[in-house]
Amino acid sequence: MTTTDPRAALMPFSMLVLTLVLAALDQTILSTALPVMARELPGTWPTAWAFSAYLLAATVVITLYGRLADMLGKKPMLLLAIGLFLAGSLACGASHDLRQLVLARALQGAGGGGLLTLTMLTVPDLFAPEQRGRYQALLGASYGVATMFGPLLGAALVEHWSWHWAFWLNVPLAALAWTVLALTLPSRTDRARPAPTQARQRIDWLGAALLTSALVCLLLATQHGQLNLPERLSLWLLLAVGAKFTAVFLWRQHRTAHPLLPLTLFARPAYAAVSFIGLATGVGLYAAVVFLPQYLQIGLHLSPTRSAWHLLPLMAGITVAAVASGKLLRAQKPAAVLARFACALMLLSFALLVAALRWLPLEAVALSVALLPLGLGLGLVLPIVTVVAQRVSPGHHMGIATAAPVMLRSLGGAAGVALLGALLTRLMRAELTAAPMHPSAGAVTAALGHALQSVYGCAAAVVLLALLACAWLQRERASDAPAGHVLREAAT
Repeated sequence: MTTTDPRAALMPFSMLVLTLVLAALDQTILSTALPVMARELPGTWPTAWAFSAYLLAATVVITLYGRLADMLGKKPMLLLAIGLFLAGSLACGASHDLRQLVLARALQGAGGGGLLTLTMLTVPDLFAPEQRGRYQALLGASYGVATMFGPLLGAALVEHWSWHWAFWLNVPLAALAWTVLALTLPSRTDRARPAPTQARQRIDWLGAALLTSALVCLLLATQHGQLNLPERLSLWLLLAVGAKFTAVFLWRQHRTAHPLLPLTLFARPAYAAVSFIGLATGVGLYAAVVFLPQYLQIGLHLSPTRSAWHLLPLMAGITVAAVASGKLLRAQKPAAVLARFACALMLLSFALLVAALRWLPLEAVALSVALLPLGLGLGLVLPIVTVVAQRVSPGHHMGIATAAPVMLRSLGGAAGVALLGALLTRLMRAELTAAPMHPSAGAVTAALGHALQSVYGCAAAVVLLALLACAWLQRERASDAPAGHVLREAAT
């Protein structure tokens, strides 16, 4: 049963925020710490594997955590995820070579992937329906800000202390969150929801293996250029094998009696829409936080810390808009209207970025200001994705219904960055090939700026598709709503 006193729920909710912040930080904190770690740690394994191992592990376990939460309850799975994250953080900080670090990062990601899903999934157990939008919005704001501050925190720890503290800092905080949640979080609050008995006792392990194999192949393909994989594991081979595993997984989910990811969820227009919107937000977010700092550092010769500070408008926009989104959801504003406005803001931001790169390429402030509409759009839409997914899904599928858009957002970010990065490299190479034998720094900056205009144009095209998908966020039939209730709007 949902907690009726919001004050009693504030303590466990604050711990949910803390765990989500820790998981989000560890997605980006190594971006500025990896060069130092590469110098200090012996071993022949590529340092990029330390980042990719976390991403791989976190992405492949998301749906499994969601399904197990439906079967076993959210509290035990959340405590398990925090425990794995804590153990992985200890192992990362104690690593003596790159091989140990990569394996420890995989363990840490196996816990971190659960935190990204289970924190949002637990909110409905703490707050009444009319309050959930506000608190989901606060979680979305916390995630966005933590993702942005990761590079800054990593740079500060490396400069003033040691890279070990990028991991050891998690240990006392994760231990605090585990203890408080173990004592205060309601247990098995989902007992009251009707669910088929057999569905709560079985899990499609073959489907889980197929999905894991597909995601591993596809994510390795997105990181192919950075991981120094064996020659026989070519990019096209990974893509082909990943596509085959995906096809077999979908066939399995269609035929099995107890699917890991019920495809019937995507038959609901609103759920299909927010799933695609989640994927598009991953592309938009990481297109900004990965490529713009590269331009600021390589093209404008700013330090990593100064380039990270230029992302501040993005952070501020996410924070302010996420809080506003929660209030608008509580006021029962139509989800379709809010999502369209959010996508329009993101399109405006990419248009401003292209314009700044074309006419003000040396003005870092102009690029920074252009990020504000993107932050506002992301802040508005992140809570909508979670709230709509939960509102239009059956109670006994709540866990997996919440997890799938999170997985797609991570996959969209990884695949989007890889594909856009390949486009960036190709366009730069084509322009610099026509330059003199040793192009000047100005020529490199110009080539990078011209290539980024096309990259952000492609990111805008993905957001445009998300804008079109908002048309599916319309009034749902009573049979599509959880518990048989008629919803005013999919996310209200």
